[in-house]
Amino acid sequence: MNRRNFLALSAASGLLGTAGLAAGCGPDTGRRPGPPPALDLSAPLRIPPLLHPERTADGVRAFELTLLAGRSELLPGLQTDTWGFNGPFLGPTLRAGRGDRIAMTVRNTLPAASTVHWHGVRLPAAMDGGPHQPIEPGAVWTPTWTLDQPATTAWYHPHPHGATAQHVYRGLAGMFLIDDAEDHGLPAQYGVDDVPLILQDKKFTADGALDGDPLKGKYGILGDRMLVNGTYQPRFAVSTERVRLRLLNGSNARMYHLVFDDRRPFQVVGNDGGLLGAPVETTELTLTPGERAEVLVGFAPGDDAVLRTEDNGVDLAAGDFDLIRFTAADRLQPSPTVPARPAALPPIVPPAGATVRRFTLDARNGINGRPMDPARIDEVVPAGAVEIWEVRNNASSHNFHIHDVAFQVLDVNGHAPPAVAAGYKDTVFVPTGSTVRLAVQFGRDVDPTAPYMYHCHLLRHEDSGMMGQFLVVEPGTEDSAPRTVATAPHRH
Repeated sequence: MNRRNFLALSAASGLLGTAGLAAGCGPDTGRRPGPPPALDLSAPLRIPPLLHPERTADGVRAFELTLLAGRSELLPGLQTDTWGFNGPFLGPTLRAGRGDRIAMTVRNTLPAASTVHWHGVRLPAAMDGGPHQPIEPGAVWTPTWTLDQPATTAWYHPHPHGATAQHVYRGLAGMFLIDDAEDHGLPAQYGVDDVPLILQDKKFTADGALDGDPLKGKYGILGDRMLVNGTYQPRFAVSTERVRLRLLNGSNARMYHLVFDDRRPFQVVGNDGGLLGAPVETTELTLTPGERAEVLVGFAPGDDAVLRTEDNGVDLAAGDFDLIRFTAADRLQPSPTVPARPAALPPIVPPAGATVRRFTLDARNGINGRPMDPARIDEVVPAGAVEIWEVRNNASSHNFHIHDVAFQVLDVNGHAPPAVAAGYKDTVFVPTGSTVRLAVQFGRDVDPTAPYMYHCHLLRHEDSGMMGQFLVVEPGTEDSAPRTVATAPHRH
């Protein structure tokens, strides 16, 4: 048995332990990235500016985002045409708390229509920012909602039908941090010991332009230059004994198999759906596009360590690359101890006789043999339901994201998931030849006309039709809910 097939079977059976749901896949027919250039990892890490507006008297936090085109120095000495929010590349970190009333003002100054999807945020479908909420050039979108979910690291990015890969690749992405009233005992000084890391890979031409077509090839683009918060060859100066890293895989297709060069252990305390009930110590962590994780890393005075992504035999993780260097000061500020229980979220338990829905992923034929049709409703779910979704992958590498839900992985091919994947999630890797069963908790916001999405979060696959739509309706009205969308978005 070759290494790739061994890894695939190990992942499907949960044998990779705390490495996450890494997996093998079919033969890689695309061009693999070449060896990375020698890196000095000395550029100061850019920390996205924090938007945390004061609440008004009635509890509203008002945010303003502008989608704009600009130029960025992503590689030293070269200018790249990019897109961003409130700046030429990426966007500010948004921060709000449970119970806050959110008022967004989103302006589009781009030459193309786009959307802003709040990935991992639970909110009404009409505010979700999917393909049915396009913002035309020169237009303004003003969604409002009330945050009601546990503390988590979410993010925001475009979701225009057929153009998500292009818009994200050009730079449209940012983090959205949600707090709650509990003191979780975790480092909390933004940019000091609570640090966002947006991981992305890019290809560049010799003159610095973004290279390649995100919609070409088996998965789209696997880049050979790594950016962290838009910084190439970054270094972070550590000033505390422990640092909380909020990791986001913001790439179009790349899987990151994360390790430190000295193999130091770290504690995973949260994933894309919220904080874990207990920290999980590991030396490696795998994230597919759209997934997030919160980890605690300890440092000693004078430490010098590099966070890397290593080829684990999966074509999405091809190549070994240094990502970011951490250099610790000679004297470090004390940090809180690792909490024994970061959070105490109740398990998501399907009731007896829970509805079971089955989905088969295929890049050529969409989901369940049907490519995405923006005018078609594929599923109708009663508000507040807990269901079992069985997601099968018969083909090449895929993952699966569901809007406006929290889910827990029940099993992968009948085996329990590793501890690091046992908390709340909204995005999961589905290994080739496997079936992943999810306990899915749906929200209580109902809308018989505005759908949510479920899809592969490899963005080329999403744009090529591996996506479906579901409505959340009042219980008992499922049979009378429409199966078509009155106004479907055009394909960009």
